[in-house]
Amino acid sequence: MFFTYLRRELRRRRKAALVVASGLGLGIALVIIVSSVSSGMSKAQDKVLESLYGLGTDMTVTKAAAAPGSGTERPRFEFDAKENGDDSTQSTDRVMVQGFQTLAASTVDKVGGQDGVADAVGGLSMTVMKVDGQFKRGEFKQEGGTSQGGGRGGFGGGGQPQGEVKGGGASFDVNSYTVYGTDVTKQDLGPLTSSKITSGRTFKSTETNGKVAVVDAAYAKEKKLAVGKTVTVHGTKFTIVGVSAADSGDAAANLYIPLQQAQTLADAKDKVTTVYVKAADSQRIDGVKTAIQKNITGTTVTTSADLADTVSGSLSTASDLASSVGKWLSIAVLIAAFLVAGLLTSSAVSRRVREFGTLKALGWKSGRVTRQVVGEALVNGLMGGVLGIAVGLAGAYVVTAVSPTLTAQLGASGGGGGGMRGGMMGGGGPGRQSAAKSLDIALTAPVSLSIILIAVALAVAGGLIAGAFGGWRASRLRPADALRRVE
Repeated sequence: MFFTYLRRELRRRRKAALVVASGLGLGIALVIIVSSVSSGMSKAQDKVLESLYGLGTDMTVTKAAAAPGSGTERPRFEFDAKENGDDSTQSTDRVMVQGFQTLAASTVDKVGGQDGVADAVGGLSMTVMKVDGQFKRGEFKQEGGTSQGGGRGGFGGGGQPQGEVKGGGASFDVNSYTVYGTDVTKQDLGPLTSSKITSGRTFKSTETNGKVAVVDAAYAKEKKLAVGKTVTVHGTKFTIVGVSAADSGDAAANLYIPLQQAQTLADAKDKVTTVYVKAADSQRIDGVKTAIQKNITGTTVTTSADLADTVSGSLSTASDLASSVGKWLSIAVLIAAFLVAGLLTSSAVSRRVREFGTLKALGWKSGRVTRQVVGEALVNGLMGGVLGIAVGLAGAYVVTAVSPTLTAQLGASGGGGGGMRGGMMGGGGPGRQSAAKSLDIALTAPVSLSIILIAVALAVAGGLIAGAFGGWRASRLRPADALRRVE
């Protein structure tokens, strides 16, 4: 009887049921779209942080750079004087530890021994500045003649030649690239893990002091490098064993070499610039950060949350809008949809006074009438849920198909923190701030099962709220109310 009456009433009041379902569906669709877009922005931000940190890294430990003028040396380049008109090209380079003061390699073990730390590995980031060019001798041109000592005149008093020096000078190109010294025995942590080997191989654990290198794909293309070729860094030749491509954004470095080789080149024996840390539990990251700062003095600990605060640009703006305006807009629309559904259901009950009064006169209890109204409202809510899920999925699909590009501006990081990027990019000397970097991220709107379940729960909640309004109104009706409406 319940389902028969329910089916008949819903069929009779299709327009009213459609209005209620549409209102609930709009609110549910907005929740799905906002939630999926927020999830997409979270993934986009994770990609940005991966390009800064590396996969599996929860935090970095560094030492603040020395203040300007505190003894930091500026790079100096020296060239040999050429004799007998030798205009051959000269080349020299300078390897500099980039961005941060160095930490003792023993700091890695100290960090790894802290409570809550699953693993820790050290790395050395460097900038190599190379200068290539040549000096050209000038040519002396005599006045009134074409060459020294020839033709007419050309000599002043005292037998000194008169004329001028033309041509000559110097032409030099300055190029810089980044090099990262990686611990080849722990390659599952650190910036190299955010890149994928596209050609050749990665390092072997036995190549702790091997003269081998992995080159970034973009840098390899620019310099025409490939697996099997060699690259020279400060007089040392390294054989390229692999080419890597960054999963997102820019690569951490142009060239990766074993840590011991990097320490030798930079004259930084048993030193590292950054310690990459993986926490045993992602829920304990703040506690691990506090423990490291307390027990290892003079260090700066930067978590992914700290780095996330430095990300600006359209990604940050859109994320703020989705998490603030979008969230509150969804809540407001849902509340309005629930209230409208409740009021419409209550209004429908008021128009059915004769019907419910007659049913009560025939022996229906108030509870039965209330259950009937709640059942109708619940079906309307489920219909609204189906409609909302369909519209929400369509909206998320459109966002993913369009894939609008958002820009993540990575704020300039000074010597005191900011993670690995500040130490490896920028091109300035130690102690200077690194230039801000921009990454373009394609936005997607993934819809998870949890979002669908939330949508179903909201549909049921909307139906129950609407049914509560109508049921309360129906329970207060009396058979006499129906008789007063009889003309």
